Amino acid sequence: MNSNKVRYLIFFQYFGTKYSGVVETPVTQSVLGVQNYLQMAAQKLRLVGNAKFTISSRTDTGVHAICNSAHVDIERAVGKPPFSETILVDALNHHLKPEPISVLKAVRVCDNFHARHNALSRTYIYRVVTGCKQFDLPVFERNLCWAASVSSLSVTAMEEAANLLLGTHDFSAFQSTSNENIFRSPIKTLSQVDIKPSSSFWPHLLQYRDLQFWDLTFKSKSFLYKQVRRMTQALVAVGQGRLTPLQIKEIMDTRDPTAFPGNPIAPAEGLFLKEVEYEGIETCSSGI
Repeated sequence: MNSNKVRYLIFFQYFGTKYSGVVETPVTQSVLGVQNYLQMAAQKLRLVGNAKFTISSRTDTGVHAICNSAHVDIERAVGKPPFSETILVDALNHHLKPEPISVLKAVRVCDNFHARHNALSRTYIYRVVTGCKQFDLPVFERNLCWAASVSSLSVTAMEEAANLLLGTHDFSAFQSTSNENIFRSPIKTLSQVDIKPSSSFWPHLLQYRDLQFWDLTFKSKSFLYKQVRRMTQALVAVGQGRLTPLQIKEIMDTRDPTAFPGNPIAPAEGLFLKEVEYEGIETCSSGI
């Protein structure tokens, strides 16, 4: 790498509703990706060459991130020192306004560091709410959770099914039927699958106190394309009594992505990438 070029690991967050996803799209496309805006912000720093962000964890349109990450090589003109981590964060955020994207932290890393390959784990949270239909959600919660059921869910049954997903399995039955997974191993190890009671982002809205929020948390080194949303759909189906925990095991054992009746998938808007972990680097995620 050029001696005047420095690699940074960038942690950033965003509301995913207005973007095509996190990865960049052709600039001629009407809806751009989060990566497009990060790169446009970087180019306003008067760099030498183009700043190309390498995203660690893909999210689709409508999916949010409390803390995603990417690495980028920044080269300044001869005679100008590398940006300090703090100045780089402030400068990028200045040029990202008014987009709902925020750079949380920059860490200077070695030249061969790779945001995706060096990640130890990724944690996703899916926010589910019961007690209303999707169109009856408070406006401050729309696009931020899935109103999965008007009635309550059997969380005990969901927890039983979640325990069956823990550990190392072939998750072919929970992958997308698209070509996105064609070269990926379906063998994944889930170190965390749990369902915990949660709350609204706006708990002072007392007129909605009958709503019950749940956080479904999934942690693994990596996931198949749309695996988290399909597992969420399956667990909610168990909570609704439409499937039993045993049927979840039977579906997983088929290794067939069409085995789930109706081939459903939870909507994108309830999904948040909570954090990406690295050895020796403190992450920026916060609880929700």
